[in-house]
Amino acid sequence: MDQQLEFLYVFTPKRENFISTMTLEEQIAFMQHLSYTAALSAEGKLIFSGACTDGSYGTIVFNAPSLEAAEEIFNNDPAVKAQIVNATLHPFRVGSIRSK
Repeated sequence: MDQQLEFLYVFTPKRENFISTMTLEEQIAFMQHLSYTAALSAEGKLIFSGACTDGSYGTIVFNAPSLEAAEEIFNNDPAVKAQIVNATLHPFRVGSIRSK
């Protein structure tokens, strides 16, 4: 198996109360984003994802074989493509994680 690197992307809302004030187009892109995240999980690429309950930010940690592959995953996320959130991609290393 090829060595997999870890990456993190962080989403922050473009405005206050984003979740409760999304337009129809934003809602569609957000739902597509959730489906995309589920697909990453099904493909074994997703390590974890989640969002702050106060709406301040969300995060996705995933595996990719290279920075270029990570950028492709990041740029193909429907929320990133639709520019409904501010999003940044970072190389990352998971320190520890508990199993459920």
